Amino acid sequence: MNVEVIDSGERLNKEELGLIKEVLSKTANKEKVAINSEVAVSIVTNEEISALNKQYRHKNEATDVLSFQMDNPFTDKEDMPIFIGDIIISIDKVHEQALRYNHSTLRELLFLTIHGFLHLIGYTHDNKEEENIMFRKQENILKEFHLERD
Repeated sequence: MNVEVIDSGERLNKEELGLIKEVLSKTANKEKVAINSEVAVSIVTNEEISALNKQYRHKNEATDVLSFQMDNPFTDKEDMPIFIGDIIISIDKVHEQALRYNHSTLRELLFLTIHGFLHLIGYTHDNKEEENIMFRKQENILKEFHLERD
């Protein structure tokens, strides 16, 4: 899977950028997403994500992650790239939530990355059962990167 990370504010280091790509590739592989899929991840501020949240979800507040789904990642389109969608992550929320939940900013960044991606491929947490499935998948992948909760 091709992953493009857009961090125009250069808030992430090379290791973090690489881990975003690695965790998304591993998640895509586990979920049997078409190999010719593409996803874009944008790292933004609370101000930027708040504007997007207001525009697209009519919520005038910053959120931690937004996902905008495009193509179905489970179909093969004759070698044409399949653009799954965009994941928008607030770096400000990454820092805030890492402090709140008492874990590393890297864990929070990758948690939100996986969370956003799972939404793109159809997972939700609209009820307790769906939430348990989605969060278990997130935690299993984070565990593979030695980023489980203490």
